Amino acid sequence: MRPSGRTQTQLRDITIETGAAPYAEGSCLISFGNTKVLCTASVDPQVPPWLRGKAKGWVTAEYGMLPRATHTRGRREAAAGKQSGRTQEIQRLIGRSLRAVTDLSLLGERQIVLDCDVLQADGGTRTAAITGAWVALKQASMGLVQQGLIDVDPVLDQAAAISCGIWQDIAVCDLDYAEDSTAQTDANFVMSGDGGLIEVQASAEDRPMSKQQFTELMQLADDAAKHLFALQLEALKT
Repeated sequence: MRPSGRTQTQLRDITIETGAAPYAEGSCLISFGNTKVLCTASVDPQVPPWLRGKAKGWVTAEYGMLPRATHTRGRREAAAGKQSGRTQEIQRLIGRSLRAVTDLSLLGERQIVLDCDVLQADGGTRTAAITGAWVALKQASMGLVQQGLIDVDPVLDQAAAISCGIWQDIAVCDLDYAEDSTAQTDANFVMSGDGGLIEVQASAEDRPMSKQQFTELMQLADDAAKHLFALQLEALKT
């Protein structure tokens, strides 16, 4: 029995509330159980210096955790004067994942900055951030089309992410902290709406996983992604 009482394939309760930050061009509050991430999209009329004059845009991300997102207070990274390696790795993952489904040449010479702020952490913050950031990105890109600033929506497909792992020799989906902290294998899958794989991060914490176990994890991720894609599209209707 999983600590949460969920079945092997059961996801936590997932909600996506759009309009969570009304001043942003796109925003949502996404919850995977007790993990809650505020995702906003901001349109910047300028691209980074190294992209100027190249007739294409950019999508990038920043990620952070509030001091009391966990059971004990973490020091603000701004106060420490630098970002942790974990923060840098996660925000690069978010940016890569969303650029994979965006035609930057259709964006024009502007960038969309995605801010993912973890309000509460109970495992799977990076996967929740990617899933929610796509909703915010899509809102911003559709807004550019509606305003007549671009002709075609550059976000060509969906992107969502889910964590899976081997816990007590069983392949399980959507790990919370209790499972993630004791998992034998931890994996994050970033999927595209057409069924493709954008990125896979997997590591054996206890002992090597078998190819069969990896196949099981991929199947769990594929099934979960279909549910996440449906939730994303439903959220955009509100």
